[in-house]
Amino acid sequence: INFVKMFSKFKYLFFSILSGLALGLAWPTNGLTVLIFVALIPLLHLENLIRKDFDGRQALRIFCYSYLSFLIWNLITTWWLYNSTIYGMLFANFCNSLFYSIIFLLFYWVKSRMPLRSAYIFLICTWLAFEKLHLMWDFSWSWLNLGNVFSEKTKWIQWYEYTGTFGGSLWILILNVWIYEVIRSYHFKKLDLAIKKIIGPILFIVIPIIFSVYLFRQIKNQEDKLQVVIMQPNIDPYDAKYQLTNISSLKNFIRDSRAFISNETSYVINPETYFAEGYGEELSNYEFSVLHKEIQKILYDYPNLEFITGIQFFNKYFQKKAPSLTANLVRENLWLEFYNSALSEQFQKEFEVYHKSKLVVGVENMPFKNFLKPLLGDVLINLGGTVSSRVTQKNRSVFDHNHISKKIAPIICYESIFGEFVTGFTKQGANFFAILTNDAWWGETPGHKQLLSYSRLRAIENRRDIVRSANTGISAIINARGEIIKKTKYNTKAVLVGEISPRSELTFYSIYGDLIGRWAIFISGVLMLIAISGRLKKI
Repeated sequence: INFVKMFSKFKYLFFSILSGLALGLAWPTNGLTVLIFVALIPLLHLENLIRKDFDGRQALRIFCYSYLSFLIWNLITTWWLYNSTIYGMLFANFCNSLFYSIIFLLFYWVKSRMPLRSAYIFLICTWLAFEKLHLMWDFSWSWLNLGNVFSEKTKWIQWYEYTGTFGGSLWILILNVWIYEVIRSYHFKKLDLAIKKIIGPILFIVIPIIFSVYLFRQIKNQEDKLQVVIMQPNIDPYDAKYQLTNISSLKNFIRDSRAFISNETSYVINPETYFAEGYGEELSNYEFSVLHKEIQKILYDYPNLEFITGIQFFNKYFQKKAPSLTANLVRENLWLEFYNSALSEQFQKEFEVYHKSKLVVGVENMPFKNFLKPLLGDVLINLGGTVSSRVTQKNRSVFDHNHISKKIAPIICYESIFGEFVTGFTKQGANFFAILTNDAWWGETPGHKQLLSYSRLRAIENRRDIVRSANTGISAIINARGEIIKKTKYNTKAVLVGEISPRSELTFYSIYGDLIGRWAIFISGVLMLIAISGRLKKI
């Protein structure tokens, strides 16, 4: 009897670990993507086994085993966060795993109060609802939203122009539930019966891919081309970067870019916070700054060029009380507000600025600051000198080229993983996207590769070409199909010269955004109320 119990517990542990491994090993950039269609099946089977056994504490065991599954998934995919901080990595992985295990625990509870099909709908909708809310709240860490898993299989998901990544998440969840029910309900003693039951899920995998390939071929190359020069300065962000003056950084830029810029060049793109001397440039006084004047001198020789660069700005306030929640106390009565910004400079045109609006939790902002600051003080994760709260910009804005009537979206680093957020630039008329980033924090790990890969999803969703300038690789040019046309090597100083095609059409997703996510929130809320009421409780 003891042996049987021990084997039973090992069996549960096996299924828990198996789900976690399958989820993690499916993930880009080197994962076996097809595993994602069956990755949740061991966990669904585990829940069913525990529900039927007589060992007690079923809810607690389901929570613990599912937590282990999701923790393994998180650790396999985002272990590289430890390169910036071990505490940040542990916090992100342990908290994210908690959220997913709560979803699974709710599914277990609802399954005892509703018909099986309704419980599965609740699981799918609640998962999607969480993914949507995870994009919106202060603890946002949506790196592992299921739809992101196809970022290296862009020929499979060209229909993201209609659904965004939530279409991918829905696809995955339906297939896991469907395949599990086929396996659970039929023992495949007869081959013809097995084929008949499995043909549905197979078609549900194949048909969307066939449709995707069709859409891929419908995207035509544009005749209108613009030449871009993308800088990859490869400056160590922990030491060298913040020791440079802005003028010395500008001189380095001139030295490195001069040979690649011609009268045919429409844009030159620099990475995130390329100009980051001290506190930065004072925003309210930038028009009269030495940096602005020196940039204008350079642009005298290139009057048709738009220069876009990352920069740190600040504004200062002399007062006793904080002027805002994002203000940082430097010394008594001196407050500074910092901005992680994109700057557009053109010859004899007023400069334009966009401030990063999706901040990295714990690095650039303290979540729920009203509540946590009195308890913790100014506790932020140290990423090589960027430890301060940042001011965000409420609405998206684009940079307008003075001579060719084209608009570019300045997307800064972490913002590139937020699908509906990026559509805000498209709605403002952006003809293509420029992603300014600094991927050196995580070293030579999957982190920077995944961030580049996720950018491909934004290209498909909006049908926009992307130019990507990374301080320390990988810089790239991505077309509207999500294909990487050109790219640099990681940890290499480089200049990338290429062409992009501006586009103006809006996709269904650009207009309506995360429609699936919003409906999921509504449906899961309704089903939760029904479950609480017990109206459909099984007798």
